[in-house]
Amino acid sequence: MTTEHQDEYLLLRNHIASFVPLSDVDWELLALHLSKRILKKNRLFIQEGKKANEIGFVLEGMFRQYYTKDGEEKTTYFFFENHFISSYISCITGKPSLITIEALSQSTYISFPYKVLLELYEKSMVWQKFGRLIAEYLGIGLEERMVSLLLQSPEERYTELLNSNKTKILERIPQHYIANYLGITPVSMSRIRNRLLKNK
Repeated sequence: MTTEHQDEYLLLRNHIASFVPLSDVDWELLALHLSKRILKKNRLFIQEGKKANEIGFVLEGMFRQYYTKDGEEKTTYFFFENHFISSYISCITGKPSLITIEALSQSTYISFPYKVLLELYEKSMVWQKFGRLIAEYLGIGLEERMVSLLLQSPEERYTELLNSNKTKILERIPQHYIANYLGITPVSMSRIRNRLLKNK
């Protein structure tokens, strides 16, 4: 690890430390493999059909995750500062990614190879615990997303978004992507928004 990006790498260390206590020795095991990357707007972190091999930690910018079905994009998640990004299932299985992750603005992130994380699991119980907690976090997120799409109406999904802690989505993401994320058209979202405003 070079000293050039130490302050930025410290942000990653502090974020990991919010999951597990991290000694200097444990941190150095990962720090040797970190690199800083910049993606221009509309460039891809990972593309559907390609095998994923890296994990990123967003320093600045925003990303959109989506699937493609019959040429139509289905947005499933957004990533902002202090988020980990990865096609994690592709990393785990070694199979081509089913998702695409696109930079919605010029974005900066710290990258490290997934295989390094696997090696850390064998070297330190702290890293094993971190891996377990990340997997649990992802599992919870996937179930919440599935429940939202299967059991809630579009209006319920929009209301939940308004009342959630995901304010960055509403503040920074273009409306047509938010509508896509909610599984509705921009026109339908506008109608829902107007209806909710009238009922206040």
